[in-house]
Amino acid sequence: MNEKSAMVPYKVVSSRLFKHSPKKLFDAFADSETLKKWWGPQGFANTIEAFDFRPGGVWRHTMHAPDGGAFENDSEFIEIDRPKRISLLHKGPMHVFTLTMDFIPRGAQTELVWTMDSQNMGENKEMIGFIEAANQQNFDKLAAHLGGKG
Repeated sequence: MNEKSAMVPYKVVSSRLFKHSPKKLFDAFADSETLKKWWGPQGFANTIEAFDFRPGGVWRHTMHAPDGGAFENDSEFIEIDRPKRISLLHKGPMHVFTLTMDFIPRGAQTELVWTMDSQNMGENKEMIGFIEAANQQNFDKLAAHLGGKG
């Protein structure tokens, strides 16, 4: 393998403090009907084809962009620790990463921390910038869905 084709890892950590309990945030993800209402960047909608919310279960969905583009996603749940953590392996098709969502109590609020680890996206600065912005938009949509800002 030459230097140009070497795998370059990356990690994106995004967080937000929400005025809701860990259980309420966790439940917004754990129910596919609720999840499809807020998941994804601004302007995106979702079609969920499969959602088996258990370790080893699959989550397949298509994200529909405002410009008409459709982005298929295939993931497998790795860890579910209600209401503390959800971890999944996003298998593609565009890129492979592990997403860990930690729901951390902070008094009457909850800090939601998303950690995305990948072994193959580190050279793609444009994609990393998009992911960082999209994660914040995801948090905005979740806050709006739950009622009020984060």
